[in-house]
Amino acid sequence: MKAIQFDRFGDTEVLHETDAEVPEPGPGQVRVRVKAAGLNALDGKIRAGAMEALFPTPLPAIPGAELAGVVDALGEGVQDVAVGDEVLGWSDTGSYAQYALATVVAPKPADLDWQRAAALPVASETAERVLNLLNVTAGETVLMHGAAGAVGTVAVQLATARGARVIATAGASNQDYLASLGATPTVYGEGLVERVRALAPEGVDAVFDLAGKGALEDSIALRGGTERIVTIADFRARQFGVAFSSGAQEKSAARLAALAQDAAAGRLATTVTAYPLDQAAAAQQVSGAGHVRGKLVLTVD
Repeated sequence: MKAIQFDRFGDTEVLHETDAEVPEPGPGQVRVRVKAAGLNALDGKIRAGAMEALFPTPLPAIPGAELAGVVDALGEGVQDVAVGDEVLGWSDTGSYAQYALATVVAPKPADLDWQRAAALPVASETAERVLNLLNVTAGETVLMHGAAGAVGTVAVQLATARGARVIATAGASNQDYLASLGATPTVYGEGLVERVRALAPEGVDAVFDLAGKGALEDSIALRGGTERIVTIADFRARQFGVAFSSGAQEKSAARLAALAQDAAAGRLATTVTAYPLDQAAAAQQVSGAGHVRGKLVLTVD
């Protein structure tokens, strides 16, 4: 099968197309003929070797944590999925490939295209996990740093659906985008604390940092301490006494299925930029540069 692989850690030049063996599903797994693969900033960090302490990666490796496609083989004990089912979910073997194995998948609604389906698993799980850690409830004000990306796009909508008010930061070009999602937007950078205090003179109840880049200092100033601040982007979190959240705590097929239905019905907006599989290196370069609006996905022939 055609796949994107890296044999050593490094910059995007280590990514190359290869003819890999088609994987065989083990107990509880399904094999998926991949139609689209989600691309995450974490993919580039793993490729660079920066995540070895948290996510040891045997080489050679195929990147990619999420997929959408058609089930074409079942492992022993699989009962709730059939060959031919259209699904989305998390890849066990790397999704930058024509075939991948998965343990947790959800049905793909007919009205949800492959690219938008592949954009959901990681972003939706991360957004819900952090909002739950923050215990965001109706009537509260939540500050989200760097909210125009894939996780932020979902998190803004899920938080507002809970009845919270979201103040969301991004660059100048994404202010209207954040407003369209239901947030009160503001630009990041110097003077952020004063801008947020002007928008929320009563204070902010919780902070979700998706950006890093010094946002923790401003977050602590706005909260008056470290409680109810969670970052997924700043590895200095322990230094500041702030919670760092990484990796899926519980991948829920049922919850993913419900969010996929919301996306198909237009109740959950997703913004996608697609690249063909053979341009995976270019796509990771774009991801690594930051300032991506919504989600990057790879389309697989």
